[in-house]
Amino acid sequence: MQPTKILLADDHALVRRGVRLILDREPDLEVIAEAADGHEAVSLARSEPVDLAILDIAMPRMTGLQAARELSVVRPEVRVLMLTMYDNEQYFFQALKAGASGYVLKSVLDRDLVEACRATMRGEPFLYAGAVTTLVRSYLDRVRQGIDLPGQILTAREEEILKLVAEGNSSKEIAELLTISIKTVERHRSNMLQKLGLRDRLDLTRYAIRAGLVEP
Repeated sequence: MQPTKILLADDHALVRRGVRLILDREPDLEVIAEAADGHEAVSLARSEPVDLAILDIAMPRMTGLQAARELSVVRPEVRVLMLTMYDNEQYFFQALKAGASGYVLKSVLDRDLVEACRATMRGEPFLYAGAVTTLVRSYLDRVRQGIDLPGQILTAREEEILKLVAEGNSSKEIAELLTISIKTVERHRSNMLQKLGLRDRLDLTRYAIRAGLVEP
């Protein structure tokens, strides 16, 4: 299996060097390009065979959030992981809205970065420890303010499968839990993606979180 090809963008050369040292130790991860700002990152992503972009949120010329939004248009197949020193609720939700698959704090890079990269490439979201509390708080605030959750688009069975998908269960595990075939699970998942206009398991997980189906 070919290693994940990574574009690393941070305006501090020392940070890039440190991140690269962590990633270069892993046989399944390979940094193939570096950028010092968001504009350069988008430009490199257009020309290099990048699988994953790791973007610092605060960069000159174009921020990581702006670059993530641009990449979602010009290279939608590229996964995005945000890198930041700020454990900030606003930045966290902006990162998810910009299309990022995860949010890694620089203070715990050596602990979280490699797993975040791998989770992202599996199509799974990566949430740092404090993010779970943030999601719960946001959901409870919406309930208190009387803000409606998304309307009933999915059938009861689809919603049941969506919840299990968002909780990290495989198609085989869902089939066993619901006593249905794996093909039936995959058909329901395909129908959900089409109904919701989504792309993959990660997008389904994001939707489940927004809809309040997942108890973090």
